[in-house]
Amino acid sequence: MADQAEGASWTAAVAAVDGLSARDFRRLAAFIQDYSGIKMPESKRTMVEGRLRKRVAATGAADLADYCARLFDDGGLADEAVHLIDVVTTNKTEFFREQEHFRILETVALPRLLAERRASPYTTLKVWSTASSIGAEPYTLAMVLADASQRHGGFRIDIIATDISTRVLETAAAAIYPEEMIAPVPLEMRQRYLLRSRDRAQRLVRVVPELRRLVRFGRLNLMDATYPVDRDLDVIFCRNILIYFDKPTQQAVLAHLCDHLRPGGYLFLGHSESAAGFGLPMKPMGASVFRRE
Repeated sequence: MADQAEGASWTAAVAAVDGLSARDFRRLAAFIQDYSGIKMPESKRTMVEGRLRKRVAATGAADLADYCARLFDDGGLADEAVHLIDVVTTNKTEFFREQEHFRILETVALPRLLAERRASPYTTLKVWSTASSIGAEPYTLAMVLADASQRHGGFRIDIIATDISTRVLETAAAAIYPEEMIAPVPLEMRQRYLLRSRDRAQRLVRVVPELRRLVRFGRLNLMDATYPVDRDLDVIFCRNILIYFDKPTQQAVLAHLCDHLRPGGYLFLGHSESAAGFGLPMKPMGASVFRRE
């Protein structure tokens, strides 16, 4: 027990010594916000330190100070940027998160979109999940739309799913999840769209191939000047990401998203987010849902 206590004290002491200086944290925070739009206040310093230690080990840097010196003083930032963003970004997600949005999509937005298009078997519904994380949101969209397509006589589904993190996109493309993560998925959808591992001890499920084929994953940074995405999208989900941006960044991102929505298209934001007050042609539809005019 004494040895364990000494070990814990030593680990804590090392962590305390191997911290970010105020200067290095400011440099990192400025870069992260400039690159990704995500604000990193002083209150996030401990979190950033903990996550960056993975990159310290991976790069062979001596400590956090050496890691930052390599980035900012030795010209290593360009090569390390993607990895840095991967470890510092938060990727909270779940299937059917904020369920009211999927109800609105299914019962309000979709019937209106299809009616306007005089739905036929050749109609393609274009949807973009802008911060797809490990795939729970786009695969939830795929389940809802696949069911709706059967009820509405058939329409094609094209879901684009993007994220700034290459790490989470790899997980999303694999489409394998722990069983406990699929608890919010209705039972009938689980039976249709999820396959259990043959090794039941692993307690894993995988999205069926037919559903995976509906989703295209790719890396995209919402801070980019232009987005390589169609400009006639029917639905955009950009939920729980604007809250990390300052107002000017929110304005710029929302303007881009509006440009990629066709007239009559729907924008779904997180419940604590809004597109109001930015001078955009977006009509509020309730529950942080907006329709392009």
